[in-house]
Amino acid sequence: MHPIEHLRYVARARGADPASLVRETAHALSSMRFDPSGLVVACRRIVERHPECGPLWWLCARLLTSADPFATAWDVAEEIGDDPTATVLARALPDDATVVTIGWPDIAGAALGRRGDAAVLAVDSRHEASAFVQRLERHDVTCDIVPPDGLAAAVGAADLVVIEALAVSPQRVLGPLGTAAAALVGAHLGVPVWLVAGVGRSLPDEYVGAMDAPGAGPPWDRDHDVLCFARGDAPGAGPVSRVVRPTGVVELAAGPATDLTSVVTPDCALAPELLRPSPF
Repeated sequence: MHPIEHLRYVARARGADPASLVRETAHALSSMRFDPSGLVVACRRIVERHPECGPLWWLCARLLTSADPFATAWDVAEEIGDDPTATVLARALPDDATVVTIGWPDIAGAALGRRGDAAVLAVDSRHEASAFVQRLERHDVTCDIVPPDGLAAAVGAADLVVIEALAVSPQRVLGPLGTAAAALVGAHLGVPVWLVAGVGRSLPDEYVGAMDAPGAGPPWDRDHDVLCFARGDAPGAGPVSRVVRPTGVVELAAGPATDLTSVVTPDCALAPELLRPSPF
């Protein structure tokens, strides 16, 4: 397949998990050695078509800040394919826990499938929970689909809330609809809230801000949630109790937290050209 056609195929893809999108995009971009001048435009267009996919921003930033972007593309595809975060989470989960999830969290789903002893309350988000539950049931995991208006009751009945970041910076978490409500209800009820941020999901705040940039319509009509960490002396900030990263699990100190600087560092450098709109 011609690289441009391959990129068009990736741009039109819907419903694919972030790791698959990154691998396909990396393979397509690595074939653009014949047109290196088009790499910036290609990267801009990819993130414009998939603005909520943090790992795609990570891929494109890695390429645009690399001395050899086409070799880096293969390295990035390998890194996300070998993401150990699901294994880290599976080992850390308490035995026989009742866990609340939001939408279709691919990393948490892999971890829960490996464990097999958890009971999952899958809160629906963007009509994805049904397919997520079917996936877990193939691993004999006990699951129930929870409608969005039952989120608070589900959190109250759970031992743990697992929220999976589409992207995270030290200042905010971008996740599927229901992420902020689940985290805040969990903090209010004293239910531990774990944030899962796999390979390529920790980004400079400028990228997360661009992903959350206001579009057409009010913010409550968007397809994602933003959980902001308060700054300064704002009380009660920081509902997250643990952060699960590829390198391990970090427990946050009790009490108000102003941000995640101590545990979340960006997986890539900032490439300002990625923030400029595509000319096409």
